Amino acid sequence: MVDAFCATWKLVDSENFDDYMKALGVSFATRQVGNVTKPTVIISQEGDKLVVRTQSTFKNTEISFKLGDEFDETTADDRNCKSIVTLDGDKLVQVQKWDGKETKFIREIKDGKMVMNLTFEDIHAVRTYEKA
Repeated sequence: MVDAFCATWKLVDSENFDDYMKALGVSFATRQVGNVTKPTVIISQEGDKLVVRTQSTFKNTEISFKLGDEFDETTADDRNCKSIVTLDGDKLVQVQKWDGKETKFIREIKDGKMVMNLTFEDIHAVRTYEKA
């Protein structure tokens, strides 16, 4: 099922992302950049690892991991997290933990688009990507 995610994706829609970033404690200046940046996300499988590269004019990040194994991640807003990614049916679920806090991303394919639901505490954002 991971194969469905393996593609190059371009952000086409973003809902409530500013409130989500604000809840995470992202600075005003970084949020302004984050709100206008349209990142490209490249997901690939390399051996037994999944690789997620995020490229934008603001910052490039890359994570490489085995499903179900915890790994260290430094986020685009410079949080140092312990992350884990699992496959839940046809959904790719990522949990980031840092400083006693936790956020969750659920990626799924809907109508050929990758829809990413982000949740932190009671704040919910949705980012929609189309194949590039």
